[in-house]
Amino acid sequence: MPKPADGPGARAASGRLRTHRVPARPAAVLLVLHGGREHSVRPSRPWHAAALRMRPFLSAVRRSPHGGSLALASVRYRVRGWNRDRSDPVHDAREALAELRARLPGLPVVLLGHSMGGRTALRLAGDPQVAGAVVLAPWTPAGEPVAHLSGAAVVIVHGSRDRVTVPEASLRFARRARAAGADVARLVVPGGDHAMLAHAAVWHRLAADAACAAAGAGPYPALVAAAFGGGGPGDGLDVPVPSGPVRPRRRKNGPAQG
Repeated sequence: MPKPADGPGARAASGRLRTHRVPARPAAVLLVLHGGREHSVRPSRPWHAAALRMRPFLSAVRRSPHGGSLALASVRYRVRGWNRDRSDPVHDAREALAELRARLPGLPVVLLGHSMGGRTALRLAGDPQVAGAVVLAPWTPAGEPVAHLSGAAVVIVHGSRDRVTVPEASLRFARRARAAGADVARLVVPGGDHAMLAHAAVWHRLAADAACAAAGAGPYPALVAAAFGGGGPGDGLDVPVPSGPVRPRRRKNGPAQG
């Protein structure tokens, strides 16, 4: 049985994985992947803005009534950039998944990624260990692969005023991923920006609820559940998020897991 742990000091041995909390009997793992830069080989540090931006999401899961059974962890990138064909954060995330398999064998993993971390999460969402991916303002350039996502559960959330990773690109990606066989729900935060500062509480609550649901720890928010089934604008791929509470609803037929 894993020893309960809490706080940023509890880490797996190799350094690609940072564990923030491990309950005595975890049911699943939430693995957080922060953003970065298109090109940079400078070291990634936990005090960089991209990493700090994800702390409120971990706090939102801690506060969630469905989050208590989830182990919380994040990927520690070696460098700040994607760096063309090197795809540096993908290699780091794969190492983190391997560490999770060794440390918490058999547990499903839900990926929560922002921007470059969202692109990384999408690259790994077809892994058998991964139960689902929640990606926020993801970087989805033209030609990003989707064939590996067949059967994967993916929730995409994008701000309508994002000027860094434009929402139109994630909409095109969502359509291609669904055509490839993925279970995709895509929601838009009206007025939301790339840093997720505008309407921050909506981002935090929606991401936490969707991540807990993907882990099997609670129901999907009603908007997400409907969007998986093609309900809402754009056949569930262009659904606006209200500024009020996003209430959960249990789905009779959940999306394919992993």
